[in-house]
Order: sequence, then C-alpha cells, then structure tokens
Amino acid sequence: MLRICYIKTAVFLFSFAMLLAVYSRADAVEFKVGGEWIVGFAVGDGSLIRKEEGHNVTANDDTFGARQRFRLQLDAVANEVLSGTLFFEIGDQTWGRNADDDGVGDQGGALGADGTRAIKLKNAYIDWIAPLSKQDLRIRMGIQALTLPNAAGGSAILDTDVAAISASYLFNENIALTVAWMRPLNDNFAGWTLGGNPQRHSTNYLDNMDLLVLSLPITFEGIRLTPWVMYGILGKYALNCIDGEDHYQRVYGNRDYSQPEWKTNAGELSSTLTNYLDELNDNGLNDAKLSETNKPYFSMFWVGLPVVIDIWDPLRIEFDINYGYVESIGRYDVLKRGQLRQRADSRRQGWLAKALVEYKFDWGIPGIFGWYASGDDGDMKNGSERIPSIAGAASFTSFSGYGGLDWGAKNGMVEWQADYSGTWGVGLQLRDLSFLEDLKHTIRVAWWGGTNSPSMVEYMESRHAWNEGGIDNPYLTTHDSLLEINLDNKYKIYENFTVHLDLGYVFNMVDTDTWNRSWMEPETRDTQKQDAWKAQVAFVYSF
Repeated sequence: MLRICYIKTAVFLFSFAMLLAVYSRADAVEFKVGGEWIVGFAVGDGSLIRKEEGHNVTANDDTFGARQRFRLQLDAVANEVLSGTLFFEIGDQTWGRNADDDGVGDQGGALGADGTRAIKLKNAYIDWIAPLSKQDLRIRMGIQALTLPNAAGGSAILDTDVAAISASYLFNENIALTVAWMRPLNDNFAGWTLGGNPQRHSTNYLDNMDLLVLSLPITFEGIRLTPWVMYGILGKYALNCIDGEDHYQRVYGNRDYSQPEWKTNAGELSSTLTNYLDELNDNGLNDAKLSETNKPYFSMFWVGLPVVIDIWDPLRIEFDINYGYVESIGRYDVLKRGQLRQRADSRRQGWLAKALVEYKFDWGIPGIFGWYASGDDGDMKNGSERIPSIAGAASFTSFSGYGGLDWGAKNGMVEWQADYSGTWGVGLQLRDLSFLEDLKHTIRVAWWGGTNSPSMVEYMESRHAWNEGGIDNPYLTTHDSLLEINLDNKYKIYENFTVHLDLGYVFNMVDTDTWNRSWMEPETRDTQKQDAWKAQVAFVYSF
C-alpha cells in the first residue's frame, strides 16, 4: 500500500511541476523544467576471469542488456538571489527486470511495468545569496551534486550526490573561498546482537560520517589552481547496515567478537572508504573481524592541488596531486594462503599524481595523459598504502572510468568504477575528432600497470581481486598490466537528440603465475583469464 502511495505521489509531483512550468504567472515564482531521457542497448563482458576453481565464471552471465533512464529537474526561481531545485531520476531500468539489485522491490522493467522503487530523489536544494554581501556570498543547502576540485582525469576521491551545505565567497575577480560540510552517512545503524544475546548498543549511535572541505580557487589569465583540504570523522558504527536493510544482526555463536563485521556497498560508496578492511574482504580475505576499540570516532584526511595552464592557447596543461589518510580503526586477523593466521592493521593512506597535455586543432584535440598512485607494500601489519576514496569518478578512459556517456554498468553496460588506487598508467587520446558535421569521435589507448606488491596475492582470491570491476578498478600487482582501447562516437541527430556509440576493449595481461600463489588451495588454482569488451548504443533526448 505504501509503495502504491509512493508512486502516486511521485506522479502527482511530476504533473504538478509541469503545470506550474506552463501556467506560472510572470509576477510569481518562475518554474523551469529540464530533463533527459536515455534508452540504451549493449553487449559486453566486463569480467577479467573466464574460469576459476574448475568452473566457467562467465557461463551464466548475460552479454546483452537493454536499459533506460529518465531524469527531471525542476527549478523554482524567485529572483536572482533565491531559487530551489528538485531533481528526480527514474531508473536505471533494465528491460524485462522486476527485482532491484538487492533482490526486493520493482524496477518496473518486467511485463506490466508498475515499478515501485524506480523513482529516486537525486537532488533537492536551495540556492540563495546572503544579504548585504553584494552577491559575493552564495550558499547552497540540501542534497546536491558535489565534486572535489580536480584536474586531469576527474576526481578519484569524491564526485557524487550528497547531503551538504556549501558556500562560496568571491573576494575579487582572482580569488575565492569555498567551504562545504557534508553528511554522507547517519542513522543507518540498527544495533547488533552478540552470540544470540539481546541488542547491546542503541540504534543510530556513533554511526555518522561528516566531511568538511575548504578550497581556495585562484584564477589568473591563463592559469587556474585550487588548493583544497578535506577533514572527516567516521563513527565506529557508521558503515554498519548501510546497504538498505532494515536491521543489522550478526550472531557470532561461540566466538566472542565484540565488533560486528562491516557491511558496504551503499550506492556509490567506494569500498576503499572502509579503511582497508572491506577492501580486503572484497578481495577474499575471510575472517577479517576488527578487535574491540573504545574510540568512538576516527579521523580521515585528504589534500589536493589541481592546476590548469592554458597560457599558450591552444596548448593546455593539467596536473593534479592528491593525498589521503584514514586512521586505523583497529587490528584484525587475516589468513595467508588460506592457512597461516596473521595480524593486520586497518589504517589506509596513499597518494596519487595525474597529468594531461592537449593541443587543440580545428579537426580535433590530440593529447597525452598519465597517472601514478601508490600501492600496497605487502606488509599487512602497517595497513594499506593505497589512497582511500569515498565515491571516485576517474575519467581518463571510458571503460575503466567515466570518460564516456554517464550511463549504467550492468547487463552489458560494463564500465568499471575506477579510482586509480594501486595503479599507474599512460595513454594517448584524440578527442572530438570530426570529419562530418554533427559527428564526433574520441579515440583512446591506455596502458594500465599495478603498483601493489606481488606478495599481496597470498591474502586474496583472484576472482574477487580482478573480476568484480563494478566496485573499483581491478587489483593489479607490479607483475600485472592491462591495455585499454576506447572508440566513443556521438552523432547529433536533432537539436536535443543525440545517439552515442561506445566501443571498448581491454587486453588482459594479468600474470596468472603470480595469482596462482593466492590463498586458494593448490588443487583449485586453475584460474584462466580473458579480455573484457563492450559495445553499446544509447539514444539521448535532453531538454
């Protein structure tokens, strides 16, 4: 009943918004409506593993998928100093699919449609200018799209929708100050049980994550730089029960573990946020339970310096340097090669440097790009040396990143969610190449390498480390590499209607000899690799 009411309410809001946009009076609030429809079809296989433990990993996976998505943005503009924005999304809806990713509810793509969970609220915020500030202090409050300052390949740390307050003050035409407070997580912890005993902690307690960002955009003729810093606190229960379940209940039986196992994958939340513990679990490190800690909150810290130089137009140079640190939340046991138990630390810290050089011609924009990110040193006792992230959206490439159309990643839509951690790479690209009017092409070739110690495979399963690219980029050691090729095409059919054809291929040069030293039993170490590929077409109507 509640789901039916939810759908009816959403339909009513949509209809009401359209009516307001049409019939609003000139002397009242002005309503502006914008949106986007995408219908796409794709074939592909994003797995880098074909066979493991004697089983064909990809035999039961679909290679073809059809999906659609609709976005609607409503702006209520009172005047030049006050407005509000409401942004809905319907989808992504897989054609023929009823259940959501968590197995419950409806996508509305199956026979009869009538989806009950496809409508989502992306943004809802107020924009206003502080009085007496001469329009120099602009404030945004609410759920909003927020991206950390970046250059050369997007933000590998945070680029997502989040509940926040952001404010920007313009000192003069060259210098500004931006401040933002974000609350990505709060009130998701439903308590836990221990050995069947009643709940031991109050619900929604010590489960918030808060982030504070300060940035200083500096702009002069031909150069822009934005030094920034972000500090955060993470409650000891913040990552429990953030996968949408109503209750979190972990029963450990006779084993007296006082800290519940962490759960992840809340929307776009990167697994790297979990201070290495979840990343290790994702990579097959079983029995990784944290020791008890009396500390209620843990510190997180990031710093960055993106720089854009276009003094010598048409030459453009971009580079970006980032560092991140997440405090240890405790120590835990981990298995080495499935047998020897060792102690490990959950601290995570690392750095990333990336750069892009482009030269613009009338017929296209050739460029060269590259990056280097720190990797794990193989010593579990000192934690991880990979840079932590919250919701990265690296965009150098369009298969292992977000360099193409902002579109899905399942059922043939097989792009990975790259954050560059533990990898290095170099690539060539030819962007916006055009031979015919309204038709543009982008060609990229990128070589990926790993910066993680090969000894780390003794704590992992290859299936989890470099098969599940939908979470983060594959885990690569210094013995591993990938060669990625992209061909992205965009044709403008009408003023508001375009068609995208994206092709991608990843040559898999992961070293199976190295990964056969993983923690799996010797008789099961028969992993066979394969290349990854995709071909997708998407029709986009925007207004």
